[in-house]
Amino acid sequence: MRKILFSILVCLALGSWANPVDELLERIDKGASAKFKTELVKSEKDFFELDQKGSKVVVRGNTWVNIASGINWYLKYYAGIHLSWNQMQTKLPAVLPAVKAKERHETDLTLRYDFNYCTFSYSMAFWDWKRWEQEIDWMALHGVNLPLAIVGEECVWRNMLLKLGYTEEEVGKFIAGPAFLAWWEMNNLEGWGGPLPLSWYSRQEKLQKQILARMKQLGMHPVLPGYSGMVPHDAKARLGLNVADAGLWNGFQRPANLLPTDPRFAEIAKLYFDELTKLFGKADYYSMDPFHESNDDASIDYAKAGEAMMQAMKRVNPKAVWVIQGWTENPRPQMVDGMKAGDLLVLDLFSECRPMFGIPSIWKRPEGYKQHHWLFCLLENFGANVGLHGRMDQLLDNFYGPKNQCKGIGFTMEGSENNPVMFELMSELPWRPGKFKKEDWVRQYVKARYGVDDPLIERAWLLLARTIYNCPAGNNQQGPHESIFCGRPSLNNFQASSWSKMKNYYDPYSTYEAALMMNSVAENYRCNNNFEYDLVDITRQALADQARLQYQRAIADYKAFAVKEFESDYRRFLLMLLMQDKLLGTRSEFRLGHWTQAAIACGATPDEQKLYEWNARVQITTWGNRYCADTGGLRDYAHKEWQGLLKDFYYPRWDAYFNALADQMKALQKPQPDLLGGGPNASKTAAELFQMALPQEVTLDYYAIEEPWTLRQNPYTAAPEGSPVDVAREVMELIK
Repeated sequence: MRKILFSILVCLALGSWANPVDELLERIDKGASAKFKTELVKSEKDFFELDQKGSKVVVRGNTWVNIASGINWYLKYYAGIHLSWNQMQTKLPAVLPAVKAKERHETDLTLRYDFNYCTFSYSMAFWDWKRWEQEIDWMALHGVNLPLAIVGEECVWRNMLLKLGYTEEEVGKFIAGPAFLAWWEMNNLEGWGGPLPLSWYSRQEKLQKQILARMKQLGMHPVLPGYSGMVPHDAKARLGLNVADAGLWNGFQRPANLLPTDPRFAEIAKLYFDELTKLFGKADYYSMDPFHESNDDASIDYAKAGEAMMQAMKRVNPKAVWVIQGWTENPRPQMVDGMKAGDLLVLDLFSECRPMFGIPSIWKRPEGYKQHHWLFCLLENFGANVGLHGRMDQLLDNFYGPKNQCKGIGFTMEGSENNPVMFELMSELPWRPGKFKKEDWVRQYVKARYGVDDPLIERAWLLLARTIYNCPAGNNQQGPHESIFCGRPSLNNFQASSWSKMKNYYDPYSTYEAALMMNSVAENYRCNNNFEYDLVDITRQALADQARLQYQRAIADYKAFAVKEFESDYRRFLLMLLMQDKLLGTRSEFRLGHWTQAAIACGATPDEQKLYEWNARVQITTWGNRYCADTGGLRDYAHKEWQGLLKDFYYPRWDAYFNALADQMKALQKPQPDLLGGGPNASKTAAELFQMALPQEVTLDYYAIEEPWTLRQNPYTAAPEGSPVDVAREVMELIK
């Protein structure tokens, strides 16, 4: 017995002394931890410090996450190594560059948040532990200590609903499928993409426990999903509850809202938190976004609703803080005005564009968030769309403006794994006390990203920083400039999704010029992983921008009835689309297969694999059924410029459309019956005949073209094909 007790004590002691940053370093490069000395130092101020002791680089900090931030700073600005989503492992030099003078960085912004609910579906829907382990390392290196952790929330709800008397079949009709869980969690829809197999719940429960253990090992504070009153839409009839019907969300049936005045509110909230705690433990922060993207409802007492939700959370942990998204109407003032300072933390979700505080904004609130603490957040990406995009000047101007009650920053992107430059910039802001010129920072970034000094690469990036990465104030578009390839064809195609609010703000020649510069030196940087990733991404953007001009030429030909020119120009557009597919195929990150293979790998049976692949395909194309896609406007919201998707999904739409226009032109060239001879148009009025003479839009049933692809199971591979350098050169030859 004594031996057993001794062994337990030894294990506990070793666990308490284990250095999670050393383990992180080993995942970056085997043997890397021996080249660093990390020192955890008590301090009331968040800091990291770089120093040197003999041959070892010393990194000090008051938390493991701050030490990891120091490691990342050292790797970038001393060793010329940039770890990003496209490269989380590297080979360190045998002897690390020395820190010649001690360097210290401090911040008062002690909370650094990560993730939007949407990120968990648009990017992470099918991640396994290996991929999650890399992401948690990325978070630590970029200073994140307050990550949203909602994997496995469906497990809590399943247990809760079964205890309320729902059957497995009824649970399956309520909880959404893997690619749509975020919108179910945000009270937007029920059941779409499901029902989930029982094996999914087991998988996600295990995965969430691994995620939470690693986050806590690094000293992070996971934000668990709280209870905000959501119940199935049939809860009134099924359970006799007093609910507010939330109606429809873009055509989907929304769950109902349990009214706070219902005597069973506290009981059901307790049941939820009991199940959550049983599976995943207690938290110091809980995320709740009640009445998300919904109109005000006179039947809801918002003040009482907020009070009921806060009380339910505080019963679990009296010290817990409610985390809420600052998005459109939320948080409603009447719901939170009566709450104590410190009990609520607001994520100002789109601070780089539409902040609710301080500077002029279409969402500005004159009194900001009043007594409540908030975080300055970078949204940057919507729908995980592919495209270069950023608001560098706006980000810097807004960040270094007034920030009363601001306690930190947040990454709140709908989709990750894109535009690493913007997330790198954002991650450094808390550690940089004074405003700086973006040009100075970009020069440092380029050297860190590629590990080289190259004047042409620097010029290319400075050009991008002035143009496509500098979306100006007043432009409220949601994320990247959308690719012409990805939109449903029409005579006036501009944005691909319904709500992007796209507006031209940069000269398309700028991305072409940047691509020219990158390609001119590409031969020197073969096998430089970060360079090849950016070469493909920048060349992709240049091709997409030139294809938009090519589309305009083809449409002008059609309107001018220039038959031969139209055929030549639309065929060149289609060729450009296929060339984009080939270019993107050279990097696994831009291949459809990396998404569909991850989905299929989640399934243990053919039926499960089929369900998960269907989820993956639908989300990035039609998003919903015919009504939700077309009338609800959800189609192409999560469009992607990905190899495989371009060739097999977007190409058939454009090919069908251009062929229809060509057929229309051919029909008009045929001899028409003499009007005086009583032809079919003889009885038409002058106005009707005039209308017939105008270019006629072709109406195709796009959903009928799109849905069959979502039902297929033809394989796509994640393995890259071809050389990024060689294929990028082909692209530039095509568009010169």
